[in-house]
Amino acid sequence: MLKTVTNQFKENIMRKWIVILIILIVVAIIGYNYIYQDHRDIESEAAEFVMSSDEIATKFSENVTLAEQTFLNKTIEVSGSVSELNDNDLTIEDKIFCQFLNQIKDNISIDSKIKIKGRVIGYDDLLEQVKLDQCAILK
Repeated sequence: MLKTVTNQFKENIMRKWIVILIILIVVAIIGYNYIYQDHRDIESEAAEFVMSSDEIATKFSENVTLAEQTFLNKTIEVSGSVSELNDNDLTIEDKIFCQFLNQIKDNISIDSKIKIKGRVIGYDDLLEQVKLDQCAILK
């Protein structure tokens, strides 16, 4: 009788450890998939907003909090003329800073009209510029 009680006790403890182990494995798999999920491909996403550089700069300068709630982490399409050009970034009309993943290879010059798609990452109060990353030049 005592042996069957201790065997049942051992089996119950073993079942609890197996359940705990299964739960830990499931949590580990879910955590891994969450942490290492695929990154967004902004270039293939449809733009949620299409506007000129003046329009979006005005929205941010009038009410930064509301503009960030509306545009932050969203894909937008912006048009305007190039005011500054570097290897991996450009500035549109001194209002929109666009950062590219790769070096800019298109034939772009200062004052040329351009249309860009990118993700809004914030607003720089000091320079009064809207910041975009993962930008792509649209033809």
